[in-house]
Amino acid sequence: MRKRQRIKKNEEFQRVFNEGKSYANRQFVVYCLPKEGQKEFRIGLSVGKKIGKAVTRVQVKRYIRQVFLELKEELRQDMDYVIIARIPAANLNYHETKKSLEHVLKIAKVLRKKSNNS
Repeated sequence: MRKRQRIKKNEEFQRVFNEGKSYANRQFVVYCLPKEGQKEFRIGLSVGKKIGKAVTRVQVKRYIRQVFLELKEELRQDMDYVIIARIPAANLNYHETKKSLEHVLKIAKVLRKKSNNS
């Protein structure tokens, strides 16, 4: 995931929170904000201290980034996404994380259907 695909500034996070729509399941909350003319999606991650110690938080972030990397062909590109990890996310392995995020992104209707050849 390239640096330009990340949301870092607080103002950008706040804009997605205030203007975007949120979708959630037990493990994640995803905020989505359409951005016209944007060539590729951007993501911001929020993994709070309640999730666990630093090692656990970094692992959760790594899993989320990897899922978005794998799903980049199926995701809407003209969007900003902010993903907030909830406490149960700390206990997920990579495959469970991917399944959970796919579930939320399908609810948000930003995930295109997979083609049969993939």
